[in-house]
Amino acid sequence: MASVSVTLEKIVSLCKRRGFVYPSSEIYSGLNGVYDFGPLGALLKQNIKNAWLEQMMSFKEEVVFVDGAILGAPEVWKASGHVDNFSDPLVDCLSCKKRFRADEFKLEDGCPNCGAKTWTDVRQFKLMFQTQLGAVADENSIAYLRPETAQAIFVNFKNVISSYRVKVPFGIAQIGKAFRNEITPKQFLFRMREFEQMEMEFFCKGEEADKFFELWVARRVEFFKSIGLNSEKIRTRAHATDELAHYAKGCFDVEYNFPFGWKELEGIANRTNFDLSQHSKFAGKELAVFDEETKTSYVPHVVECSVGVDRLFLTLLFDSYYEDEVEGEPRIVLRLHPKMAPITAAILPLTNKLREQSEKVFFDLKKLGFRIQYDTSGSIGKRYRRQDEVGTPICFTFDFESLEDGCVTARNRDTLQQERVAIDQLPAYLNNLLGK
Repeated sequence: MASVSVTLEKIVSLCKRRGFVYPSSEIYSGLNGVYDFGPLGALLKQNIKNAWLEQMMSFKEEVVFVDGAILGAPEVWKASGHVDNFSDPLVDCLSCKKRFRADEFKLEDGCPNCGAKTWTDVRQFKLMFQTQLGAVADENSIAYLRPETAQAIFVNFKNVISSYRVKVPFGIAQIGKAFRNEITPKQFLFRMREFEQMEMEFFCKGEEADKFFELWVARRVEFFKSIGLNSEKIRTRAHATDELAHYAKGCFDVEYNFPFGWKELEGIANRTNFDLSQHSKFAGKELAVFDEETKTSYVPHVVECSVGVDRLFLTLLFDSYYEDEVEGEPRIVLRLHPKMAPITAAILPLTNKLREQSEKVFFDLKKLGFRIQYDTSGSIGKRYRRQDEVGTPICFTFDFESLEDGCVTARNRDTLQQERVAIDQLPAYLNNLLGK
């Protein structure tokens, strides 16, 4: 039975306790809106990225990959509209001096912190981090940390076409860090100042953009179901006209029902040909492509899919968190999809007398590329609970009988059922678990 009381506080505690996420610079009192990922967190993030890459490569339309720079010339962000448009409305309470985003509540209802209704004027707060390049800091040395990964794709559009000889329709995807100077980073990993994005820009003819827009919305919803998210907690929501970004003809959000409400998990947007047209205009470079059939040139339209790795990481933890009882004892369990689980299986020797033989099983599986943990600390029951709490789907207990029959006991995290499995069949057993 799923815990009805899963809270952000429980997830934060689990992440710190089990090595998923740590506050960044914690020994110096931390840095608001920035986090470090521990051993299990790094593995879970890698599994998320691998699953995304796998889906992107699974369709008949070609998707190629790039890895753009974090620093960007100011002209890039002027052309994209970020310099003029990328800001949030900022307001301060004159009573308690707390700072808020003015678009997140009604000012006439009063301060969320103290209840007062006296405010500073609303002003626009620039979200891009600005830095300086070179030895002299002046207006000619300004650069920005990218607030999104998409622009590196657009400015390299022609490079990709000419060097990789790919033809429209096709996609360019990348995974990378982005930075936003959020006014109020909050809800743990949900809104951060430094985060990681998975973005894909799909280039197509203008008359085909609506078709591909609908197609990619369906594909992205299917992706979230494929990694184990509860379909009843996922929905799509079309943006109203007054919600649309300056570049978008249409946009759908894939939303998840978090403990703090329905919130965006991924955005899929029909960006028209705004981006390539803007960069062509600002850079003075031709970014149109030639259509051999019609013998005319055109600027491709773009359908964008953009999801945050860290936000999806948090979503998976919320979605998989359960509390129940086993043999009269409470347990916390992450029922992560086996493909997502940081550790695929654990090897648990019944006693240290079996270390040599059980370690051989561990190392043999590790050499095959499986993410295996070897755990000897505490009773078998405690070790099971520890593995349940980090989402390990299978535990293999190596006992004295294993020396005789060449088998281990496989215990399932979710069903708690146990069965004997031949040691030489463990690779096939785990591949089946992972759907390979």
